[in-house]
Amino acid sequence: MRSLRRDYGAVAALDGVDLDFAAGTFTAVMGPSGSGKSTLLQCAAGLDRPTSGTVAVDGVELGGLSERRLTLLRRERIGFVFQSFNLLPSLTAAQNVALPLRLAGRRPSRGAVRETLARVGLGDRAGHRPAQLSGGQQQRVALARALITHPAVLFGDEPTGALDTGTGREVLSLLRELVDREGQTTVMVTHDPVAASYADRVVFLVDGRVSGELTEPSAARVAGRMAELEGTAGVERTAGLERAAGPERTAGLERAAGPERTAGLERAAGPERTAGLEPTAGSEWMGRASC
Repeated sequence: MRSLRRDYGAVAALDGVDLDFAAGTFTAVMGPSGSGKSTLLQCAAGLDRPTSGTVAVDGVELGGLSERRLTLLRRERIGFVFQSFNLLPSLTAAQNVALPLRLAGRRPSRGAVRETLARVGLGDRAGHRPAQLSGGQQQRVALARALITHPAVLFGDEPTGALDTGTGREVLSLLRELVDREGQTTVMVTHDPVAASYADRVVFLVDGRVSGELTEPSAARVAGRMAELEGTAGVERTAGLERAAGPERTAGLERAAGPERTAGLERAAGPERTAGLEPTAGSEWMGRASC
């Protein structure tokens, strides 16, 4: 992607992003809340069209494609795994996996479906419906469904977000294995430093811009970098609000309150009221409090 920008009204969710995802690698995308992570994934996967800039998948530039051709490319060359499993409850695991091929008008072979389920460790669960599977197993079925078309890129949007820690790590290990064993290009958006540590590199976004990256990441390094970025983002947002308000507004508010208001309150209370309060709220109260 080059010079990628996505505007929503006056808000720039992405602001001039340049990124490459090398074939056969695992990239995690992280950033503070509102940094543009999900928007980046949606534009990269052809789910959303950028305001400007270019995106290419498997050598095909997405901007010039009609909606029909874009749909076909997503169906055949891009795989998706989301936080929610999105399995059809009335279908078996095998039928859910075969669904993308059927939607494309292709008749999936039983052997290909079972082989894909075996790749994610569910070769013996082909006839089970989602309600008969654990959360981790359902996510594995969703992963097999994404892999059945042999996608050029596998995109994951918080794929372990709905799983417990142990099950999430099983799914992450499987993603890592697919990259190492089969060369599956994978891009994952996550907020979890542990999940990001399974990737080859971590790209950080702040306010719609690339703020840096880590290679060979560890959970501790990723967490430290995120803490720095969240602090920086907070300072920048505060500065932005101050600039939006401007020194004139701040000064105006100060003048509105001003010394006159303070003096007016003092005159309204008067020295008698102040003196009357001092003994009660002062030495006597302090004396009782110290007893």
